[in-house]
Amino acid sequence: MSTTLLMVGTRKGLWIGRSDEARQDWSWTGPHFPMEEVYSVMLDERGDVPRILAGASSSWLGPQVWRSDDLGASWQETPNGAVRFPEDSGATLARVWQLVPGVEDGVVWAGTEPGAVFRSTDRGEHFELVRGLWDHPHRQEWNEGFGGQAFHTILPHPTDGDSVLAAISTGGVYRTGDGGTSWAPSNTGIKCEFMPGDRSYPEFGQCVHKVARHPSAPDRLFLQNHGGVYRSDDGGGSWTDIASGLPTEFGFAMVVHPHRPETAYTFPIADAGARWPVDGKARVYRTQDCGSSWEPMGEGSLPDGYFAAVMRDAMCADTHAQAGLYFGGRNGGVWASPDEGGTWRQVHGDLPDVMVVRAAVLA
Repeated sequence: MSTTLLMVGTRKGLWIGRSDEARQDWSWTGPHFPMEEVYSVMLDERGDVPRILAGASSSWLGPQVWRSDDLGASWQETPNGAVRFPEDSGATLARVWQLVPGVEDGVVWAGTEPGAVFRSTDRGEHFELVRGLWDHPHRQEWNEGFGGQAFHTILPHPTDGDSVLAAISTGGVYRTGDGGTSWAPSNTGIKCEFMPGDRSYPEFGQCVHKVARHPSAPDRLFLQNHGGVYRSDDGGGSWTDIASGLPTEFGFAMVVHPHRPETAYTFPIADAGARWPVDGKARVYRTQDCGSSWEPMGEGSLPDGYFAAVMRDAMCADTHAQAGLYFGGRNGGVWASPDEGGTWRQVHGDLPDVMVVRAAVLA
C-alpha cells in the first residue's frame, strides 16, 4: 500500500499530511518552522532515502533551505542558509520561491527573490548562483510583480540536463541550452497587457505567473500569464493563446495531468483587481485537448461564496493511477480530489495563507 504525502507551505509554517491511496482520511504534522514563510517545498526521491527540502524565511534569522531525510520528523539547516548571493553581486536574498529536482543525480534548482536562479549538486545542501542569468543584460529592466520579483518557475528538460526553462514575474520566460551559461528570452506570442499598443508583445517584460510541462511531452508547455493562457508546442519557442472557454484570462496556477500530456488544469481568478474566483465560485478548470476547450470541475463539491486566491504554486497533482488534485487558498483551506477533479473535499482548514502545495506518492 502506498502513502500519499501532501506538503503545504504557508506564510507561518509548513504542514505535512499523510494518507493512503484512497486519500480520504488524513493525518497532519505541523507547523514545522512556525512563523516562517514557506514559499517552496519539494520531495527528492533520488537518494538512498527521500529528502524534503523547504525554503523558509524568518523575519529574524533570514531565509534558509531546510532539509529532512525522515519525512519531516527532524530537520537540518545549512550554515549561511544554503542559498546566498555572493558578495560581489550586491544583492541580498529575500526568499526562495522555487525548489525543483534536476535531471542529474544530486542536482536541485532554486529560484529566488530578487530574481535569480541557483543550482545545487549535493541534493540541496549548498547552492551556487547561475551567473549566466544573473548577468543577463535584461536583468536591470526586470520589474517587480505585485508579490515581488522572483523566478517562480524552473523546468529542467526531463532528458537533457543542459536545457532549462525559467520564468520570472515580471520579466517573462527565458531558456538555456548550455546548462545555464547563456539564456535567451522566449516570449513570442505572449501579451504584456499593461503595455500600450505596439509594445504589448515585447521581447521580454511579461508578467508570467506559472508554466507547466509534462515529462513525456517536454516540448508542450502550458502557461498562465497575468492576463492570458497559452500553450507552446516547441519547447517555449512560440506561444498560442488558449484562453477561449475560460471565464477569465487571469490566474496564477497551472498544473499538467501526471499521465496525460494533453490534459491541464488551472484555477481562474476574476482579475488583478478582484483576486478571487469569478462570482466567488471556487472552480478548477480542465482541458483534455491541449486547450482547445475547457470545462469547470467541482460543481456541487467546491464552495460558492469563496473569496480567496489560489497562488501559483498552491495547486498540484499526485501520481496515483487515478490522479489526485489539490489546492490551497489564501484563506487557509486545503482541498483535495482523489478522482482527477471530479469531486472535492476540504482536508485541512484554518491554516495561514497557503503559498505552496506539493504532493508525492511513496511506496
